[in-house]
Amino acid sequence: MLVPAMPTVDEPDSPPKEQRSLFGEILDWMLAPLLLLWPMSVALTWLVAQGIASRPFDRDLAEMARTVARQVVVMPGAPGLPSAIRLRLPEVAAEVLRNDDAEKVYFQLLGARGEFIAGDRNLPVPDEAAAPAQTLRYRDDEVNADAVRVAYLWLAPTGVPGEVAPLVQVAETLDKRSRLATEIIKGVIVPQFVVLPLAVLLVWFALARGIKPLNELQQRIRRREANDLSPLAERDVPEEVAPLVGAINDLLGRLDQSMSAQKHFLADAAHQLKTPLAGLRMQAELAQREIDAGEHDPVALKRSLQHIAYASERAAHMVNQLLAMARAEAKTLARPPEPVDLAALARETVRDFVPKAMDKRIDLGYEGPDGLLSNAQGPGEGADAATTSCMLGQPTLVRELVRNLVDNALQYTPAGGTVTARVMHDPFGQVVVLQVEDTGPGIPEAEHLLVLQPFYRALGTNVDGSGLGLAIVNEIVQQHGAEMTITDARPRASAAAQGLGPGTLFTVRFGLSQRPA
Repeated sequence: MLVPAMPTVDEPDSPPKEQRSLFGEILDWMLAPLLLLWPMSVALTWLVAQGIASRPFDRDLAEMARTVARQVVVMPGAPGLPSAIRLRLPEVAAEVLRNDDAEKVYFQLLGARGEFIAGDRNLPVPDEAAAPAQTLRYRDDEVNADAVRVAYLWLAPTGVPGEVAPLVQVAETLDKRSRLATEIIKGVIVPQFVVLPLAVLLVWFALARGIKPLNELQQRIRRREANDLSPLAERDVPEEVAPLVGAINDLLGRLDQSMSAQKHFLADAAHQLKTPLAGLRMQAELAQREIDAGEHDPVALKRSLQHIAYASERAAHMVNQLLAMARAEAKTLARPPEPVDLAALARETVRDFVPKAMDKRIDLGYEGPDGLLSNAQGPGEGADAATTSCMLGQPTLVRELVRNLVDNALQYTPAGGTVTARVMHDPFGQVVVLQVEDTGPGIPEAEHLLVLQPFYRALGTNVDGSGLGLAIVNEIVQQHGAEMTITDARPRASAAAQGLGPGTLFTVRFGLSQRPA
């Protein structure tokens, strides 16, 4: 029971990538760090400004704490009595200590037993052990919900058991410190608001100037004529752009060679088509004149029609060869490689050319695996031979290669000669070999490369061909990453002694593990 295949749903095409701007991308990478570092600079500047602003006020606060400490009088008590501690600070000095319109100043004196002696009771006591005498320390604290900076120190111990060192503390609020820090930060940050836009403008200007050579190169290329493939001057561009210009020049050089080859090919093709088309037109006009003259000679009309048919056949063969050449050169249109049974293609080609070989009285044969199990072979032998003749390639192009090699051999082999197509496999399983051997006049060694060029015919032959067969073969060989050699089929000396031609042996080696180029 056959189940109908479910229709496939095409996946939606992915949206095209947005075209990026080189100018914008470089500008982003240059400005992004600048804009990210600027807030960090502001934060660091604020912290540094806080430290700078606190330093002079801490010195003043320390001096006030030492002044108060110098006014403390410690009188050790008699045996069994506590020490007496009093503050010798005049009332005027106390007023001066508190006379500050911008800040609130607090001070405190604690006795040897931690009792309050003078100053402000609300000032917190430090939560730490007593430091060595006269060692000044600082801390941040709160008094009456006001943040304060406190300078404090312990006096010399009284030496009485059970007593601690008296404590002196002086504190002030932070208003003046904050105002000074704000002034410092303003003095640093405000100029940055002017410098930052200026830096952005300079970066934009420098970047625009830096990529200006690219714009000039673009204009130079746009102003060129369509047929101007001369190389661009590499000295007129920056060092970083020189590799790009070099690559463009390399591409222009290859395009120039390709266009020159195409022009030459078209010119040769037009020249080659002239002859059969001119003959076709001449024979048609000749037959028409005979009919107009009232001559009804069947033999003459038949001869004209035969010439017309022959010229049409030559033109059609030329067109087919040109199309085959175009297919062989169209690498971008090639389909993915497929398994190709080279032996099967060779057998089919030989079978197709048997009528032509019989007309020319040429013995056309095939040697190689036939895919059938003979009586002399076991199943494994035949199967191995058929398997090793398979390769990866383009079936249409490989068929065209075999047809052109066999057709070329039939064209140049005289009547009574022999043409053999042969497929052999490598015992190591690396390559599969195609050979086409004939008993024709052979190809001189000096012309082995020339016969692979389009429209070239071997010298000293009167064969009527298009001159494209071996050029098509060579193009297909290159696309499949194969290797082709041209040699004599027999030694020339022995062939000449027998009155025969040396013949030609075309050998093409296809790699079994290679994909077409």
